[in-house]
Amino acid sequence: MERSADVLLADGSAAHLRQIGPEDAPAIVEFHSRMSDRTRYLRYFSPYPRIPERDLKRFVNVDHRDREAFVTVAADGRITSVGRYERLGPDSPEAEVAFVVEDAEQGRGIGSVLLEHLADAARDHGINLFVAEVLPENGGMLRVFGDSGYQVRRRYADGVVHLSFPIAPTEKSREVQESREHLTEARSIARLIAPRGIAIYGASASGHGIGAAMLGNLRDGGFTGGIVPVHPTAARVAGLTAYRKASDAGTPIDLAVIAVPADRVAEALADAAAAGAGGVVIGSSGFAEAGPEGADRQRQLIETAHAAGLRVIGPSSFGIANTDPAVRLNATMAPRLPAAGRVGFFAQSGALGVALLAEADRRGLGLSSFVSAGNRADVSGNDLLQYWRDDPGTDVVLLYLETFGNPRKFARLARRMSRHKPVVAVASATRPPGLAGDLPGPDAHAVTALFARSGVIRVDTVQELFDVGVLLAHQPLPTGNRVAVVGNSSALAALAEVACRAAGLVVADGYPHDLSPMASAHDLADALADAAVDDRVDALVVVFAPVVPGQQLSEEDADFAAALASVALAGEKPTVATLVFGKVPPRVPVYPSVEEAVRALARVVNYAEWLRRPPGVMPALPGVDPAAAETVETTAELLAAYGIPVVPSTLARSADEAVAAAAELGYPVAIKTADSGLRQRIDLGAVRLALNDEEGVRTAYRYLAATFGPDVLVQTMVAPGVACVVEVIEDPAFGPVVGFGLSGVASELLGDLAWRAAPLTDRAAEALVDEPRAAPLLHGYHGSTPVDRAALIDLLLRVGRLADEHPRVRSLLLNPVLMRPDGFSVLHAAAEFGTPGVRPDTGPRRLRSA
Repeated sequence: MERSADVLLADGSAAHLRQIGPEDAPAIVEFHSRMSDRTRYLRYFSPYPRIPERDLKRFVNVDHRDREAFVTVAADGRITSVGRYERLGPDSPEAEVAFVVEDAEQGRGIGSVLLEHLADAARDHGINLFVAEVLPENGGMLRVFGDSGYQVRRRYADGVVHLSFPIAPTEKSREVQESREHLTEARSIARLIAPRGIAIYGASASGHGIGAAMLGNLRDGGFTGGIVPVHPTAARVAGLTAYRKASDAGTPIDLAVIAVPADRVAEALADAAAAGAGGVVIGSSGFAEAGPEGADRQRQLIETAHAAGLRVIGPSSFGIANTDPAVRLNATMAPRLPAAGRVGFFAQSGALGVALLAEADRRGLGLSSFVSAGNRADVSGNDLLQYWRDDPGTDVVLLYLETFGNPRKFARLARRMSRHKPVVAVASATRPPGLAGDLPGPDAHAVTALFARSGVIRVDTVQELFDVGVLLAHQPLPTGNRVAVVGNSSALAALAEVACRAAGLVVADGYPHDLSPMASAHDLADALADAAVDDRVDALVVVFAPVVPGQQLSEEDADFAAALASVALAGEKPTVATLVFGKVPPRVPVYPSVEEAVRALARVVNYAEWLRRPPGVMPALPGVDPAAAETVETTAELLAAYGIPVVPSTLARSADEAVAAAAELGYPVAIKTADSGLRQRIDLGAVRLALNDEEGVRTAYRYLAATFGPDVLVQTMVAPGVACVVEVIEDPAFGPVVGFGLSGVASELLGDLAWRAAPLTDRAAEALVDEPRAAPLLHGYHGSTPVDRAALIDLLLRVGRLADEHPRVRSLLLNPVLMRPDGFSVLHAAAEFGTPGVRPDTGPRRLRSA
């Protein structure tokens, strides 16, 4: 198995990690020669000035099973570190691990990355324990092991520290890995968002073209750092001194903006790397969007960039911006940026960049920073979520998403981010055909709920993105869903009342408060002030129509905008308004229609409700054996590895086979058609129950064979219960998701399933049980005995964990599951298996490939 990865180091720079090979012998010798005497001594416990030929041959020739070694490689091909493990005897579950990092590269987190990849490779080959010997004075190495999150045991003997630790992932090791991932990705973006200096490639001396426009916007926007135009011939570009190479300027370069033809981008990238840049914004087109040849060019470009330590925004990026007065970065194609504010904005589309920034400016939505990812070959919305999570200048995040490159990671980061800062995303609620094989998967309503349960406010359009963004940026979060409707038009107030109820909001007692059409600005201000302090009210909806023609009002009495602003900008309750006349008060969310105002408010109310709920935990599940599940071949065996029994059944194709199966299983039995779409349809006669003897089996078989075909299933009878269905599919936005509902034609027709992203917390599993519209049938509806709720929640937790831990399971269907007061029975289960592959949010840290 080929194992290579681009990885991020502690300082946010990229590096390439790969397996060692015989061809690396000369580079290993050179690497060894660059080590200081101290580094060699700490690694080999002796001076070891030169590598003997015998040792060298052993170092570079490994079998990638019992002996594995990884190297990190610089852009010029130099090896900068080596990590290796060696199994302690044939088929031993233990291996010795060691690594060494070049002196100049120490302190950049390379050791922890090597350890993650070595542990992952070792686990795949049956190794579950690492041992290491470290000199006491080698504090750096001891910290790498001690800070890994593994349960490290130490023993001191003969002047050496002996370490041993299991390498199975633990909650602590995952926490450590995710924390390092967060820090490295945030740092890699921070350097690009707030660069000390920028090199720009492709700005023509004539002032025409994309490069010249971006240079002009950068210069005219007042960028506080150095600007270095790189031009092959011109002495000056846009009034600035131009250089042949960025490194000639003597200015610290953190970011490069590249707007040259596609075939010259690699040359510009190499020059930027030589100047010490941390990343590039590529505005050039002609890559993946141009077809297979362009996709290959893009892939090679990203490989080159990562090897050189660079992050890439683009290609086909519209640019990036940072409105912080200490930076004033406008490296975009827009001549004017929105005002400075506290909203971070990520847009995948490059083509919509100008329109998006113009609309933000028109709506008065102040931005902290803006990134257009274009082809999203490297930097994605996930990277920006990592950066904005800790950015003190950002309070709200807006995402314009077209596709998801790493859905599992998005779901994980969004859940964590939304606990601190609201995330609003334009993302499709429809799912491509065939997503779940024969399973229907979540409908548009369920997808919206999936986003909401992850804390993300999903919207359908850019207009709605700004509707919600303006409200979050300028108003406090509501503490409940009770709404005061205040206005001077009974017709508008009635519309608002209907819209609130349709959106799941409650019109507070005593409202709508209908002021007369003769009401003045003072009347409006008094009514709003009363609503703002009313304990029955959590949010305000203001609807105001033009005053009666001919009414004489003083200038102060006619200033309705000021009256609205006096409450909307001073109170602790969010206020939205629809004004069909007059000027719009700054920073007050005002909408063209009542429906738009209420829709935006409802989305924020739902987010605030999610925020108030405890996040839940993932409880320990006894009887789970993930390792056994890796080698099973049937669905029943897979479920058994997670403690989920399936009632046995036997396929029969004749009456004699059916009788034999019944005798083996033991009477009484049930016989049903083997057709997966009909075998639950008792109403169609596709199931025959409680057959107690051979004659009953033969009679039932003759009927089923004549009506539905010769293939039938013979199954042990179980106690009756409420029929339920549990599903797992791979969703493009969230990765594996678990669906639950009641089984039956009516539920299928209505799409009455609830969905949550895997793995499930205890609270997510509880919500799945309660959310379907038919859920009352589980809880004692009309005097029936409630089912075993704890057993159902435990079943869902196990399915969620299975879905999370086994990427080869593309879909899973348990239908029906009979729920009873004393437990449950899974009558049928079917799984679709695929190539295991590597889920991008599992295993050791790595940058996703282009």
